[in-house]
Amino acid sequence: MSKLVIVDTGCANISSVYFAFKRLGVDACISREAGVIKAADKVLLPGVGTAHNAMAKLQQAELVDTLQSLQQPLLGICLGMQMLTSHSMEGDVPCLNLIPGEVLPMQSAGLRLPHMGWNTLHSISDHPLMQGFTGRDYLYFVHSFAVAPSSYSLAQCHYGSDFAAVIGKDNVAGAQFHPERSGKTGARLLQNFLEWQL
Repeated sequence: MSKLVIVDTGCANISSVYFAFKRLGVDACISREAGVIKAADKVLLPGVGTAHNAMAKLQQAELVDTLQSLQQPLLGICLGMQMLTSHSMEGDVPCLNLIPGEVLPMQSAGLRLPHMGWNTLHSISDHPLMQGFTGRDYLYFVHSFAVAPSSYSLAQCHYGSDFAAVIGKDNVAGAQFHPERSGKTGARLLQNFLEWQL
């Protein structure tokens, strides 16, 4: 079984992500040590809260260069996905710049924010991470900022307007929803990540 490292960002519910993988039979390592992260077969970047706070914690842990230099599959979830982009308007902060894109306030057309609860995907690509997903699958979201759809979108979601629900470029991908809180459908994304071969 490949070695999975969950980056200890200091601003995420690491235990729920850890146990989501445990249910799939994987005992992940939780670490903020650059050497451990670089030696992993797969790296997961979780995050909740604000982009400004999360990026500050990555800088304090001296992990920005480490994450930017990874060649193995890297998956960001929720705020972790937003940190993969170029810039976030939430606190006007530069992010990891691994996938082109800007994190913007959601255009919810009057719908309540944050976008919180279950929603479906559309415009689903044939990327390995999206194997088995359909427009009938429900996933759990909690966010007020989102990445605009682009050529890097692997799936989109609609809440007042379309936004990127999953993004990807080369060895890096991100999911805006919480796979660890999305039941069997969320588990499918994590399983696809474990099986993702570059």
